[in-house]
Amino acid sequence: MKILALTLMVFVILSPSFAAPTKVADTAVGAACDAKQLQPCLAAITGGGQPSSDCCAKLKEQQPCLCGFAKNPAFAQYIGSPNSRKVLSACGVPYPSC
Repeated sequence: MKILALTLMVFVILSPSFAAPTKVADTAVGAACDAKQLQPCLAAITGGGQPSSDCCAKLKEQQPCLCGFAKNPAFAQYIGSPNSRKVLSACGVPYPSC
């Protein structure tokens, strides 16, 4: 029973990161917003480690989309976390003011 509960908790916690990509056309920039592109940042945001260069590149690419992600309940917990602020700062990306 404990294994089932643990498995369910892990699934609930990780399911937003494996969900279908959230794509929204960003008319101001002409790029597509895709939360799945931020997958390289997940470990740094959830674990508090240093972001990889791939993470920083993806954050800069998806920067115009961060407010949209922050408003999405599936991603808001990640964008609004203290570790997220640290990762954004380490990558030189300003925290979004939505």
